[in-house]
Amino acid sequence: MAVRPYFVNGQWRTGEGSFEVRSPYDDSVVAEVGTPTEADVEEAARVAAGTFEESRRLPVHARAEALAHISRRLAETVDENAELIAREGGKPIKWARVEAQRAVSTFRWAAETVRHGDDELIRLDTEAALGSRIGLIRRFPVGPVLGITPFNFPLNLVAHKVAPAIGVGAPIVVKPASATPLGALRIAELFAETDLPAGMVQVLPVSSKVADGMARDPRYRKISFTGSSEIGWYLKGLDPKKRVTLELGGNAGVIVHADADLDLAAQRIAFGGYYQAGQSCISVQRVFVASEVFDDLADRLTKQVESLKVGDPLDPTVDVGPVIQRSEVDRIAAWVREAVEQGATVLTGGQGDGPFFQPTLLAQVRPRDEGLPRGDLRSGGDDQPLRDVRGGPALVNDSRYGLQAGVFTNDINRAFEAHRTLEVGGVIVNDVSAFRADQMPYGGSKDSGFGREGLRFAMEEMTEPRIMVLSHVPL
Repeated sequence: MAVRPYFVNGQWRTGEGSFEVRSPYDDSVVAEVGTPTEADVEEAARVAAGTFEESRRLPVHARAEALAHISRRLAETVDENAELIAREGGKPIKWARVEAQRAVSTFRWAAETVRHGDDELIRLDTEAALGSRIGLIRRFPVGPVLGITPFNFPLNLVAHKVAPAIGVGAPIVVKPASATPLGALRIAELFAETDLPAGMVQVLPVSSKVADGMARDPRYRKISFTGSSEIGWYLKGLDPKKRVTLELGGNAGVIVHADADLDLAAQRIAFGGYYQAGQSCISVQRVFVASEVFDDLADRLTKQVESLKVGDPLDPTVDVGPVIQRSEVDRIAAWVREAVEQGATVLTGGQGDGPFFQPTLLAQVRPRDEGLPRGDLRSGGDDQPLRDVRGGPALVNDSRYGLQAGVFTNDINRAFEAHRTLEVGGVIVNDVSAFRADQMPYGGSKDSGFGREGLRFAMEEMTEPRIMVLSHVPL
């Protein structure tokens, strides 16, 4: 098998060694990827810093057309990209196609955002003492970006870092997850087809240890990180002067009120808890149900969960694929055992099987810091009845995480109360926490993150406003 090269300074290189990318499903070798050298890592930082003087001056049409080109090319190769996602990460092909199509949208939205612009005029003749003045506010990139991405969305989460960086004229070096580097390399291939400076996008599939040194490098003025809370907050503490956006873990809760459409709630909770084998920051992990409909919803939800098909991610009928590493099956099983020992009831699932953990639903999980299962890797959800639905937000908030939450209700007042009360980055009404549109602001509160992604919002995070005051002008 030929070594798959990485991308530095517009060049494809194989380095001095390589590592294997293996399928989580059958452990087959998907690709062998070159390992960047120390010289490559240094060159990438130097080139990004040197390219910044050129990239920051690129006109809107150049940036927007490059983004549109990548979007078009991703659209032409959706099936190919979906298979790549499924093979390297184990995501079922039906959901891998969704991710591949979302990447198309992500780059398209970035192009549209750039063309729309965000410059602002502000009147400054508001007081007699100020004279006849007007201000022009523009945003300028802060500098080169280091993007660090996780395994669970190997194409679209890379897109969410590369597209806004290109959009604002900031060079970006991407460090993809070692388990799933192929999506990032795919985006590099399409970037190489554009007319943008070669140093604007580089991809280095390095180890976490090497990435630590990159994060400390002062030439990277901005870090955009998606991954675990522990690593994210560690990165933020490295340099107080460095801009950092963190999209971290979650412990997403869903509230189901008695007036909700229970069929809809059961169907969407079953989707939101298991479509990524639970390996998503916003997958449903806790469900709080009005006591008068608890048994009814539990029955409907159990049937929905039991209908999910587990198996080969390349099978188009499969709903749930393998977890990313087989060692995680034992870790998830330990969480389930702990929950049962503390009084929880297994309504369905609860067992590991090779690279899979069966979709698992627990009832009456004992309230605790994070509930069970918890963390970034899980395969199941838990139900708790609410004697008083007004206590739902407090239970959702009883977590150090706050990424997104879902609320099922037909009462508009409850929806607005949830929006005001829930300590999360997003409240999804009549759907689950797992919903995300790529143009919306996305990020968390508390230990779930710092800053926001979503094209316009990510661009704001990568730039800073600067005002120019025009004095003595006839207004």
